Amino acid sequence: MTLDIAKLVPSLDSRILLKVEGLRKYYRATANRFRRNRGLIHAVDGIDFEVAKDESLGLVGESGCGKTTTGKLLVRLIDPTAGRILLNPGQQQPTDIATLKGKPLKAFRRKVQIIFQDPYESMNPRRTIFDTVAEPLKVQKMGGTLEHLDRVSHMLELVGLTPPSTFLFRYPHELSGGQRQRVAIARALIVEPAFVVADEPTSMLDVSIRTGVMRLMEELAARLGIGYLYITHDLAVARYVCDRIAVMYLGKIVEVGETEELLQRPKHPYTQALLSAVPVPDPTFTRPPVRIKGGVSVPVDPPDQCRFYSRCPLADDFCRDNPHPPLEDKGAGQLAACYKA
Repeated sequence: MTLDIAKLVPSLDSRILLKVEGLRKYYRATANRFRRNRGLIHAVDGIDFEVAKDESLGLVGESGCGKTTTGKLLVRLIDPTAGRILLNPGQQQPTDIATLKGKPLKAFRRKVQIIFQDPYESMNPRRTIFDTVAEPLKVQKMGGTLEHLDRVSHMLELVGLTPPSTFLFRYPHELSGGQRQRVAIARALIVEPAFVVADEPTSMLDVSIRTGVMRLMEELAARLGIGYLYITHDLAVARYVCDRIAVMYLGKIVEVGETEELLQRPKHPYTQALLSAVPVPDPTFTRPPVRIKGGVSVPVDPPDQCRFYSRCPLADDFCRDNPHPPLEDKGAGQLAACYKA
């Protein structure tokens, strides 16, 4: 099925699956007795990045930085305030996802899917595993009941729920957390998408089964040719599954680079602070103190300066008097939004 829209954008590099340009999402802040001027929450504020075919891009940062909002924008669960999201699956021209409505938007959902963070909340407890995994096929009108049964059984086998016949007509409460997350992965992949947003898919699982789920996602990406945006706050997880990492702070992407290069030689002060908080399994290791100041700023009508200015140990008057720095090449393929890096 092709996307029948009139507005097409210029072709992308054939290696690029998804390209984000100037993506923004603002919310109106809730007024209360202490704040009459509500202002705008800058949840996502002008971000740019690319995801290549068969690539896994990790999006990391602390809670509230805009990671999940970015993921929801990419699958159009929420509408962007501004910006473009260009999808380039197969040989067809890239489509600006941000402008889709109606039938084209429904057709687009075959190409992009999401795996939610909480497998306990993302399934209807009154529906069987077969109904849960087959629902996207029914919505997209892909085959009849017998074909649905075959495809669901095959997908359950792919995600490690074997034999499938023992899982098809069970309910979510009869499965463990790891099994439920495997069902969530099967549901996302059943329509053969080109791109998947994985929103912390292992954070609700026991440590003992996280590696198995991460390895499964890697194997399925290689087998099915899927690109991932892997949202996580855990740098160890990002290192395990991601080819590149983008670091997000208060709605802005502040650094992007190849995984090992970024983790070994971070350029941005915020990335350095994140890495300094990662525990080291060595009781004799002494970690240098974290140099950043204060707590997380409030993203309501932020001033036109570097988002990290109030906490940055390198900040000076130039940082205060100039707008948030753009992502610039700092060498070795790393991009950082910092005047002093």
